[in-house]
Amino acid sequence: MQSTHSTAAKFPLGQIVATPAALELLDTHHISPQSLLARHESGDWGVLCSEDHESNEQALKYGDRLFSSYPIGDNEKVWIITEYDRSATTILLPADY
Repeated sequence: MQSTHSTAAKFPLGQIVATPAALELLDTHHISPQSLLARHESGDWGVLCSEDHESNEQALKYGDRLFSSYPIGDNEKVWIITEYDRSATTILLPADY
């Protein structure tokens, strides 16, 4: 399935790390971690409440942490968090947090 989202990076990801549980879930559902990272770095934050969405928009301007949440399957999700200083981005499950 082709994404209709912009792929232009809005910020650097830094070092990319992932928890084993997140990688296993993505593999089970045949989802590439790179595809979610591309969405995250282009400003497609996935499914967030309006407050988290606005927080990300402010973080782009002022250098705070960036957070995305992508539904996987029927009732699971993967989070992607980029640190405030853009030194690292982590792919994880909510239970890993």
